[in-house]
Amino acid sequence: MLGPVILAASRSDRMRRLISAAPVTKQVVDRFIPGESVADIVPIIEELTGRGLELTMDVVGEDITTPEQATAARDAYLGLVERLKDLGLGERVEMSVKLSMFGQSLPGGHELALANVRPVVEAAAAIGTTVTLDAEDHTTLDSMFAIHEELRKDFPQTGCVIQAYLFRTEADARRLADAGSRVRLVKGAYKEPAEVAYQQKHEIDKAYVRVLRTLMDGEGYPMVGSHDPRLISIAQELARRAGRKPDEYEFQMLYGIRSDEHLRLAAEGHRMRVYTAYGTDWYGYFMRRLAEKPANLRFFLRSMVSKG
Repeated sequence: MLGPVILAASRSDRMRRLISAAPVTKQVVDRFIPGESVADIVPIIEELTGRGLELTMDVVGEDITTPEQATAARDAYLGLVERLKDLGLGERVEMSVKLSMFGQSLPGGHELALANVRPVVEAAAAIGTTVTLDAEDHTTLDSMFAIHEELRKDFPQTGCVIQAYLFRTEADARRLADAGSRVRLVKGAYKEPAEVAYQQKHEIDKAYVRVLRTLMDGEGYPMVGSHDPRLISIAQELARRAGRKPDEYEFQMLYGIRSDEHLRLAAEGHRMRVYTAYGTDWYGYFMRRLAEKPANLRFFLRSMVSKG
């Protein structure tokens, strides 16, 4: 399987330099990360919301090594909130954050990440939107869930992400599927050991359906993070069986992947949210997109051959 190899490369400084220097890389990266600044991304926000889509915005960058960098990440999100306020799009555009960006892996990281993310969540609530805490590798999840629980005391709309390939996720889903919760379910995009995660695609798909059923049957708001046509159909059927109306759950897909499907689902009356990343520190995010789906890797390799 190529996925683990690509994920290993995402942590290699040598591969980072090699891929970043390739002339074609920027053209391909732009497919998934359409800008480096808030100013770059505003036309994308306006275009997608104008076509009936909703968004969740991610300022990319996870390699935080100092408290000052974590503060800068906080400020980048606060700047995004201000721009969304100016655009009057608070109800259409939320934000996704990785707590590693807010200093989670630094000494005292749990408290530091909570202190940095809280003002972002507060500012988001002030303009009518919210924040979802992205899941990272399994060693960070207890901290993430604890921060999520703490934030929900004052901001109950704060969402979180769970990953179907982890053995723990079925229990996490049962705990999280309560009234008022917002939970995004994804397959998972980190290299995890066999002791904690399913390794085979068919096992992950089965786990995804089991967890999704729990969320649909629960009292919270499920967010279906998948590009898989089969899983999308299953999600619609599970929602129907659970008696959910179209506005009682949503689909989420990545910017640049299956864009026609984004529009089709929105046109059918589904809530369709596009996960849209921007920023300069794009490497880790980009490599995980390649690892998630062979078609993404083929697209990148074809582009290198044709443009190199």
